[in-house]
Amino acid sequence: MEINQPLPLLGGLSAAQFMRRYWQKKPLLVRQAIPAMVPPIERNALFALAEQEEVESRLIRHGKAGWSLKHGPLPRRALPPLKQPAWTLLVQGVDLHHEGVHELLRQFRFLPDARLDDLMISYASDTGGVGAHFDSYDVFLLQAQGRRRWSIGKQSDLRLQPGVPLKILENFEPEQTFVLEPGDMLYLPPRYAHDGVAVGDDCMTCSIGLRSSALGELGADLLARMAQAYSEDLEDAGPAELARYRDPTQPAVDNPAQMPAALQGFARKAVEAALRDADAVDRALGESLTEPKANVWFGEGRQAPGNMQRVLLDRRTRMLYDTRHVYINGESFRAGGADATLMRRLADQRALGPRELSRASEGALALLADWSEAGWLHAE
Repeated sequence: MEINQPLPLLGGLSAAQFMRRYWQKKPLLVRQAIPAMVPPIERNALFALAEQEEVESRLIRHGKAGWSLKHGPLPRRALPPLKQPAWTLLVQGVDLHHEGVHELLRQFRFLPDARLDDLMISYASDTGGVGAHFDSYDVFLLQAQGRRRWSIGKQSDLRLQPGVPLKILENFEPEQTFVLEPGDMLYLPPRYAHDGVAVGDDCMTCSIGLRSSALGELGADLLARMAQAYSEDLEDAGPAELARYRDPTQPAVDNPAQMPAALQGFARKAVEAALRDADAVDRALGESLTEPKANVWFGEGRQAPGNMQRVLLDRRTRMLYDTRHVYINGESFRAGGADATLMRRLADQRALGPRELSRASEGALALLADWSEAGWLHAE
């Protein structure tokens, strides 16, 4: 993507200008970010996705009795009549299941793939919404069909209403209000409070959400991955080199509950040994960020033809790279030279053509064939 070219999606700003002026700084309203907007998925197809076990969906209602939340799968009969007001269907990760929605998400690849999460679609009847709330991540709210009124504010009071199944702000103080028509888009930085209410029936809104890993959660995941890799390395080294704690000089003790200092020292050395590999954190991070979500699996692929003319990453495949590795669907591969250049191009473009494949080594072609059989990419 040309990051210095003006984009209608960003109101005539280039991606570079948007990131410099607005990203995680202030909201941006763009009228006709996508002119002549057509919903990327039909309503009935969205409802059909909500019925599936592997698709995350939620039904939210608001009435005299307050707020209610029901998790999917949601059969069509579980949804209220279309003309009944004040209900919302949320379908998460629609880009994983629908090619048109996946293509829409790709328009936001001026952001790192490591930060792009998914595209959620909200379908609401008149006055439907999910209440005033804030997200811990950036979000682009693109109106696909119908109209929605957004009230936003840089809220300092983040207390939530008690006893509600949703995280709704107790004292929302809006500062600005906009009504979005099809094709309009609103960008909001993290923790910017907002409340969207459908104005009329058949309101469909696309929410492009970003990943924002919590420090403790990410740290725990990386440490677990590094520990597993280190343990496997020790097992591969063979029993003779497998170090275990030994204490032949341990005396009898009067205070049995006191932690042995030698055991504490051994534990510190174990952690230091796991961190000694300079690439360990990078590999763990790449594997973590490309790990498919729990509700994603790949069907059995097909054997790649002997003379592959083109390969295309499956829309569910997550692929990243750094200076030494390629990461795909939770696995890491060390890559260098021409093959590394090829794999980086595949990750960036999500496809390779005949000219690029003609320069691939036998090892790279074999790896692409393996990924084709796993369903991670599709070869022609």
